[in-house]
Amino acid sequence: MTSAAVPEHPWLLPGALSVDPAARVGRGPRRTTRDWVVDGFCFLLSLGWVLLATADAASADPEFATPLPQRWMVPVDALLGLVCCALIWLRRRWPVGLAVATVPLTLFSMAAAVPLLILYFTVVVHRRTAVALGLTAAGLVTNFAFSYLRPDPQMPYWATTLWGVVFSLSVLAWGMFVRARRQLVVSLRERAERAEAEQQLRVAQARHLERTRIAREMHDVLAHRISLLSLHAGALEFRPDAPPEEVARAAGVIRGSAHAALQDLREVIGVLRAETTAEEDPERPQPTLGDLPALVEESRSAGARIGVREVVTSAERVPAAVGRSVYRIVQEGLTNARKHAAGAAVTVDVAGAPGDGLTVEIRNRWPVGGIAGPEIPGAGTGLVGIAERVSLAGGRLEYGRDDVGDFRLAAWLPWPA
Repeated sequence: MTSAAVPEHPWLLPGALSVDPAARVGRGPRRTTRDWVVDGFCFLLSLGWVLLATADAASADPEFATPLPQRWMVPVDALLGLVCCALIWLRRRWPVGLAVATVPLTLFSMAAAVPLLILYFTVVVHRRTAVALGLTAAGLVTNFAFSYLRPDPQMPYWATTLWGVVFSLSVLAWGMFVRARRQLVVSLRERAERAEAEQQLRVAQARHLERTRIAREMHDVLAHRISLLSLHAGALEFRPDAPPEEVARAAGVIRGSAHAALQDLREVIGVLRAETTAEEDPERPQPTLGDLPALVEESRSAGARIGVREVVTSAERVPAAVGRSVYRIVQEGLTNARKHAAGAAVTVDVAGAPGDGLTVEIRNRWPVGGIAGPEIPGAGTGLVGIAERVSLAGGRLEYGRDDVGDFRLAAWLPWPA
C-alpha cells in the first residue's frame, strides 16, 4: 500500500481496520490505541456495574432482582462478575469461546450482566451472522429462565421478559450495523487499493510502450545513418588513392552523418532520462511521406543506385501516421540493402489513393556469390519493428526472396477515404 492510502490518524481505527501489516500478525488483529481506550472503558463500566449489583444484592430491599436464596451466593456472584470483567481484555482473541463458556451465568448472575453483554456484542461485530444468531437464541432462552429464577420485584414476569428480548435484539442490531459498516470500509479500501494498483500497472505499461516506441525510432534512425557511415568509410578504405576532392566529400558526409547520429542519440537518451521538457527541448518533427525524396537522395549520395516510382493520388492528404510508417519502411529497406546487398540496384515503389490504401515496395537484387566485404553488424530487430508498426496501423507486411530471387519488402497500409 502506498502512503496515499494511509489514514491521517491510524490510531483512531480499530484493529480490524488497521492498515499496519504488523497489527495483523498472530491469531488476531493487534490492539490499536483506540482499542485500548475502548477496552479500558468497557472494563471500568463492567467493574462499576459489578460493585453496584453486589451492593444492591446485599441490601435488605434489592431494586434490580429478588435476593439470592443464600447470603453466601452474593460474594460468589460478585466474584463471577469480576472474572467476567477480566475476560473483557481477552474478548478480542476468543470472542465465541468466552461467550459460549459464560452463557450459563446468564441464568442467575446479575453482577455479570454488563460484561456478558459486552462479550455478546463482540461476537456480533467480529463473527459471522449465523454464529451471532445462534448465540442470540441461547441468550433469549436463558432470559426466560433468569426472569423466572430472579424476577423483578417491581415488574411482572412477562414485562421483564419482553424488556430482555428487546434489549438483546437492540444489541444484536447495533452490532450488525457496526459489522456492516466495517465490512463496507474494508471493501472500499480494497477497491481503492485495487484501483491504485491497476493505475500503476497502466502507467508502467504506458511507460514500457513509450520506451519501446522510442527504441524502435532509435533503431530506424541510427541504423540508417550508421550504415551510411559504414558505406562511406568502406569506400575510402577501398579507394585510398581517390582524388582529394572525393576524399573530402566522403569525409564531409561521414562527419555530417556522425553529427546527425549523435544528435539523434542525444535526443533519445534525453527522453529516456526525462531530463528535459517539451518546452525546453521540443521534439523534432517526425518524417512524413514528403520526406521520402530527401531520404532517397541521401542514400544516392552514398553511391547507392535507387529507382523510385511514386504514384500517389492526393499525396498531401496522406495521414501523418501513415506517411511516417511509409518513410520508416523505406528507410529500413534501404538500410537492409546497404547491409546485405551493397552495390545492388534498389527499386522503391509507392502507390495508393484514399480508400484504396497505400502500398510500398522495396526490391533489390540478391548479391551474387554472397556479401562482398565485411557485413555491417545489426541487431536483427529492424523487420520485427516494422512488422509491429504495420500491424498496429492495421496493415499487412511481406518480406523475403520472391520467385526470381530478389529480396522484396512490401507493405500495405490503410488510407481511409
